Amino acid sequence: MLLESFFKLKEHGTDVRTEVIAGFTTFLTMAYIVIVNPAILSLTGMDFNAVFVATCLAAALGTGIMALVANYPIALAPGMGLNAYFTFTVVQGMGVPWQAALGAVFISGIVFLAVSLFKVREAIVNAIPQSLKFAISAGVGLFLAIIALKNAGVVADHPATLVTLGNLHDPKVLLAILGFFIIVALEYRRVHGSIIIGILAVTVLSVALGLSNFEGVVAPVPSMAPTFMQMDLEGALSAGLLGVIFVFFFVDLFDTTGTLVGVSHRAGLLDKDGKLPRLKRALMADSIAITAGAAMGTSSTTAYIESAAGTAVGGRTGLTALVVAILFLACLWISPLAKTVPAYATAPALCYVAVLMTRGLAEIDWDDLTESAPAVMTAVAMPFTFSIADGIAFGFISYAVIKILSGRFADLKPAVLVIAGLWVVKLAFFH
Repeated sequence: MLLESFFKLKEHGTDVRTEVIAGFTTFLTMAYIVIVNPAILSLTGMDFNAVFVATCLAAALGTGIMALVANYPIALAPGMGLNAYFTFTVVQGMGVPWQAALGAVFISGIVFLAVSLFKVREAIVNAIPQSLKFAISAGVGLFLAIIALKNAGVVADHPATLVTLGNLHDPKVLLAILGFFIIVALEYRRVHGSIIIGILAVTVLSVALGLSNFEGVVAPVPSMAPTFMQMDLEGALSAGLLGVIFVFFFVDLFDTTGTLVGVSHRAGLLDKDGKLPRLKRALMADSIAITAGAAMGTSSTTAYIESAAGTAVGGRTGLTALVVAILFLACLWISPLAKTVPAYATAPALCYVAVLMTRGLAEIDWDDLTESAPAVMTAVAMPFTFSIADGIAFGFISYAVIKILSGRFADLKPAVLVIAGLWVVKLAFFH
């Protein structure tokens, strides 16, 4: 049988039926991205329908390469957090045109490809303190949380206190809160697809109450022309965007590596030394998807931790990922449904993803102040400065300075000092 021989199903203790079920399971847990990603990126002025198509194609391409080249049951799609950084920090916060921001994503994908080919990735990842790795993940989660609460209307701006409680008499706000409760309750009960169910439940209630319009379900595949090959590479290479390229690269590096290792560990796919076989191929899938996604019109693509849902029901090979890729392609025909979903219906999904990402704070060594203090600075700076980049900068700079002043210079690896120094230069001269 072709599938058996190509994916080595028996060798991995699985079969076609199990892999197909695993693929559907993974897809249901991450299908929300085809709705949420265009909703976020369209706030930059990008065409919603074009981003929707780019999201589906980038996810299908990256996941398909992961399936056919690396043979892992891991799915890829435009990353949560990175799309928020793209929209709210780079485009809206810094005033960068979305074309130049896409150029920065494209260049970060090229850099990612280079470090994957020449094994620089391991050196970079191993040099970064564990506390900062956990803190960056948690900080991105908190950044998503404040965006979600703002989109939902749960928090609002205030001239004296910066933020305050929103209007809880607004039915849209109440629907967003209800959506979060639904997602968490379904997830606790281990219902696959809890996030997409929560989004659709809020959308249905919204349409029924006359708060939003029903646009339909199925339609011909929209044109990708408004965003296709629109990235501005020259603008992305300007001095002001070098830090942006670094953040796209840096966050995706840890996100992808951590997800690959974490999901593979749960699935028993690591070798006897605890390493991931065919890691270079897996990283190649991610880097190609990033560059191709930027060319099509979406922010950085990364491996999804939701892949663990598929491995939990037996997915062990690339056949699981191939099923996910096919399902993402099938989504191309549901653009009206994606446009029907209001922003306050996707906010609960962002809040739930924030819950998952902030779990990393529990892994920090709280008994060592030289580790915990920089970690906290990293995590809280992201939402309070409304910038993932500034949070990473605060983290590395505070880590280096605190270690030096505490007499713990031996804890510092050269790479940390170099990165901290680069952030000091960036904040001093290019902020």
